[in-house]
Amino acid sequence: MYQPDLLDRISIEPNVCGGKPCIRGTRIDIAIVLDGLAEGPTFEQLLDHYPQLTDDDIRAALAYAAELSRENVRR
Repeated sequence: MYQPDLLDRISIEPNVCGGKPCIRGTRIDIAIVLDGLAEGPTFEQLLDHYPQLTDDDIRAALAYAAELSRENVRR
């Protein structure tokens, strides 16, 4: 999936998770996904723990983190 399409999976809404970036349509914030990945599980293990996520949602969290590190997205 093309990176801009992945970033469309991220939402930032003041009334959802205190305005933190989340996977669109969920209350799973990006930090939770990234923290989960940092602990070392596979995508499949993370998806088992959060069944409402998809592979593309995890990739979207990674794409968002990459853009944030380049200061290309709003916080």
